[in-house]
Amino acid sequence: MQRFSGVDYYALDELLTPEQRLIQRTVREFVENEALPVIEAYHAREEFPRHLIPRMAELGLFGANLQGYGCAGLDNIAYGLICQELERGDSGLRSMVSVQGSLCMYPIYAFGSEEQKQRWLPKMAKGEVIGCFGLTEPDHGSDPGGMETKARRDGSHWVIQGTKRWITNGTLAHLALIWAKTPDGIRGFLVETDRPGFSARDIKGKFSLRASVTSELILDDVRVPEANMLPGAEGLRGPFSCLTQARYGIVWGALGAAMACYHTALEYAKTRHQFERPIAGYQLVQQKLVFMLSEITKGQLLAYRLGQLKDQGKLRPQQVSLAKRNNVYQALQIARLARDILGANGIVSEYPVIRHMLNLETVNTYEGTFDMHTLIVGRDITGLDAIR
Repeated sequence: MQRFSGVDYYALDELLTPEQRLIQRTVREFVENEALPVIEAYHAREEFPRHLIPRMAELGLFGANLQGYGCAGLDNIAYGLICQELERGDSGLRSMVSVQGSLCMYPIYAFGSEEQKQRWLPKMAKGEVIGCFGLTEPDHGSDPGGMETKARRDGSHWVIQGTKRWITNGTLAHLALIWAKTPDGIRGFLVETDRPGFSARDIKGKFSLRASVTSELILDDVRVPEANMLPGAEGLRGPFSCLTQARYGIVWGALGAAMACYHTALEYAKTRHQFERPIAGYQLVQQKLVFMLSEITKGQLLAYRLGQLKDQGKLRPQQVSLAKRNNVYQALQIARLARDILGANGIVSEYPVIRHMLNLETVNTYEGTFDMHTLIVGRDITGLDAIR
């Protein structure tokens, strides 16, 4: 199969700066040369390729759009391109970088004390400390305000009791950002995972995101000092702002998965012969390929404009919801069409399509389901809340 060289029907690469193009090319080569040769094996074993973490850090992928503290300080379009290229390899690669940077480093950067920033961010940028984000619970996903994890003050410490579930990087993490209810509302706590009472176990038997670590965290009266509370995050505004950052990365990442499926289907259709000619020459196959290209192109335009708004400080969370909802849903449709074009070959690991399709089932659900983002945008345009 021809080597992947991008999907750019509207010449959007011409809008990129030389630095953005260099970053895209660098991450694309990393994925092509180091991730893709091993990802199917790790997917089969339900493991994350941990040996890639130092390389990701070396490339400046952790907290790439944060300023200072050892971070790369890139603009948000460059960060989006990183997510796109990583997810072309596998959603697990993008999830790892997204959780580390947007869900763990960002809240320390935005809401932490200077001491917390100096202590954790440089080590996290180097990949020496891996973080996880503890918000979702077994009985509270779309409604995090119903969380049951609680923190009570005990002298100069806080004692945290509760369970978090579906936590990416959970058993890899050295540091967990745990959101818990206190007498003063929901607060975020930086919890070192070697503290007594903290335990994590992997969730096995997944058919999706198999090359990603997904865990359950149990906090059994875990004591942390007052200094471990994020001073600037009060209520759900803190975790929601983190999710906005991560969802932005998903908007771009889903395009990477869609591009991988489209590229595979296009190359396959040009070489697969039925009834004495390539199946790419049949109308129904061309219809599928054109649909795939159309949706990728529209998604690219959404993502690029979203990146401009983010860099200009004009981004609204509802705009991210619209793009996350659209790009992930359409990427899933593209993956399904690609599987259809490949026929029986669409379900084997020789081709990446089924892996991307299964991964996108999770991406369509986590960090806000398709339906929840529909209602978020609906509330924004009507002024009426249909969620409650």
